[in-house]
Amino acid sequence: MNVPGRFSRTAMIAFAGLALSVSPALPARAQTASAQPTYVDLIEMSRAANIVARIVIEEQITVPPERAPGVPPGQVRLYVEALTQALLGGSVPVGESLVFLVDQPHDIEGDAPDIEELSFLVFASAVPGRPGEIQLVGGRSFLPDTPELEQRIRMVLTQLASETMPPQVTGVREVISVPGNLVGESETQIFLETQGGAPVSLNVLRRPGQRPQWGVSWTEIVDQAARPPRPETLQWYSLACFLPERLPEESFLQSDRESRVRASEDYAVILEQLGPCARSR
Repeated sequence: MNVPGRFSRTAMIAFAGLALSVSPALPARAQTASAQPTYVDLIEMSRAANIVARIVIEEQITVPPERAPGVPPGQVRLYVEALTQALLGGSVPVGESLVFLVDQPHDIEGDAPDIEELSFLVFASAVPGRPGEIQLVGGRSFLPDTPELEQRIRMVLTQLASETMPPQVTGVREVISVPGNLVGESETQIFLETQGGAPVSLNVLRRPGQRPQWGVSWTEIVDQAARPPRPETLQWYSLACFLPERLPEESFLQSDRESRVRASEDYAVILEQLGPCARSR
């Protein structure tokens, strides 16, 4: 998949008509975080891309505004040629040279930034029928290369390659909460809806004088010994980013207020301990 090492200005501008991809709609629990990519950012960009690579910019050219619709205020669209330094992950072959469009902020003088000879990490998809041409998967998928960020990306790619992706949570199906024999003792079971119907359930146990304990079961068996998922794992992502903000009214199997309040409080414990599904995009 080799392309010429240099392009004429006319040839470069011809590519400016290509559409830049946009980020997908965010689930309900998405929250805005810092400018640095979060674990959720890296998971979602890695899943959307079939090329994850470290590149160095060899040549850049500014796309004229009339050929760059939709550029955010304060930014400029660049057409760049880059050399592939390392393929971190992907499902398609990648050549030595890549070309693509990217929107970047103006420099402090209001001009296009000079990114030639700088190294970046990109999440992209190959353009069918156009060898060497790629399309970034979103507005945050072109990132300055640092050893720390590359290590995080490699960790995420290893997870996606070595672990089975948990079922996609789509909602809450049923909820039941029952008191125990002692004051302050109870158990709440929450059965989730998933894409494809795979069983997933949450279990919350309360005992007198102890903090609530909860866990997730990924099988049909409700396991009282189940534990919460570890942060920055695919299991954590499946719950933190796709559980609803509150239990739907139609999911309660009991009509008495005491059971419903207890179940809602237990669900709040789960959401609090999972923490936000933080995105920077």
